[in-house]
Amino acid sequence: MSFKIAIIGAGSVGFTKKLFTDILCVPEFRDVEFALTDLSEHNLGMIKAILDKVVEANGLPTRVTATTDRRKALEGARYIISCVRVGGLGAYADDIRIPLKYGIDQCVGDTICAGGILYGQRNIPVILDFCKDIREVAATGAKFLNYANPMAMNTWAAIEYGKVDTVGLCHGVQHGAEQIAEVLGAKSRHELDYVCSGINHQTWFIDLRLNGRRIGKDELIAAFEAHPVYSQQEKLRIDVLKRFGVYSTESNGHLSEYLPWYRKRPDEITRWIDMSDWIHGETGGYLRYSTETRNWFETEYPQFLEAASKPIDPEKRSNEHASHILEALETNRVYRGHFNVRNNGVITNLPQDAIIESPGFVDRFGINMAAGITLPEACAATCMSSINVQRMSVHAAISGDIDLLKLAVLHDPLVGAVSTPEEVWQMVDEMVVAQAQWLPQYAHAVPAAKERLSKSAVKTREWAGAARRNVRSIEELRAEKAALKQAG
Repeated sequence: MSFKIAIIGAGSVGFTKKLFTDILCVPEFRDVEFALTDLSEHNLGMIKAILDKVVEANGLPTRVTATTDRRKALEGARYIISCVRVGGLGAYADDIRIPLKYGIDQCVGDTICAGGILYGQRNIPVILDFCKDIREVAATGAKFLNYANPMAMNTWAAIEYGKVDTVGLCHGVQHGAEQIAEVLGAKSRHELDYVCSGINHQTWFIDLRLNGRRIGKDELIAAFEAHPVYSQQEKLRIDVLKRFGVYSTESNGHLSEYLPWYRKRPDEITRWIDMSDWIHGETGGYLRYSTETRNWFETEYPQFLEAASKPIDPEKRSNEHASHILEALETNRVYRGHFNVRNNGVITNLPQDAIIESPGFVDRFGINMAAGITLPEACAATCMSSINVQRMSVHAAISGDIDLLKLAVLHDPLVGAVSTPEEVWQMVDEMVVAQAQWLPQYAHAVPAAKERLSKSAVKTREWAGAARRNVRSIEELRAEKAALKQAG
């Protein structure tokens, strides 16, 4: 088979390599063309060198091109994969830093909360540009696979306003299932069968079966509480399991952002999180991790390049959805996964226009969702809070209505639990002004926002958060990796 795959934001080096090698695990895909595009020539050069090394080491006819001209990369592409981070780590730092001044402590801040909403405002104009290019220069019927957060907002905008065949992809469901399989003592993750449904980062394991035997709430609670590691790292998720009756896909830290009962007071934050790794609740944890990862890659690039010379092992193909979807569409080998699509009746007790994440099957006829799923009421209620924020956020990003943007932020569960309306109004003004270069739809509103900020009497504070860690140096990272290697 010979067709073209374009990857936008290909400078996300580690993830791009994973997608690339996964796809090349499919024997029929040896002759495909990968067109990489990114704003950074530096990042493009590094990832192209790595992928060229993979191709050479494995004796493949695969073609890899790289260009900063996005339309050129998209010309004739059958599949377009996006893993962009609009504004980079600089804008992301503001997503964490500015809300902290108003008492809002986020672990990740890329889905909802103040940070996730502003992230969506930066992404959506760019997503619509992608969609315009896809409609105009990509292959007829091209499919857009979005990996970028905020997943639901980006996918919502691409489908409703971009008018492109779009599916959103995430790995939270797979990671949650791996945890459950481990605590239940499964010899393989394939022994666990499950139905997981909801919205991205708030998906719920509503049916669990181990080797055909249904797993109930009490058995799952006991298994998690008996686990020597997860019992400490996932305290919040276990508490939600006890109260809701089902396990959430999302990490301890990320879940705490959507359920404000666990993150609205500093003393409560430290009670429920675990500091053994960023993902369990650390303030600005993902920002620190992303910064360290980028610094490490830049410094240790020769090692990454050397590792690319190893043979591709199909046994190590990851459970990221992209390669499996492409394989199913092109070869008709049926694939079952969890996909972010417009609801349209898939989940009976969520709105029709919402972007849901739920099970589906892929074959040559496309992605076919399993319809008629009803969530437990508490799960649906939690999802609804986010859906309403997402809808307003998307509409604000499209219209450039700063008042609607402020209302979206005000209705965010964590923001509303911590901040007053006056604080929210000022915080949004401050974030829009700070990120104006990435928010063209709000250019008309920036002068007035600056004027309001100059006269505002709302007090803020310089606060690092309840559980902040500093970015580690390369030397510190080396020492930690050496210690882990020695211990393991």
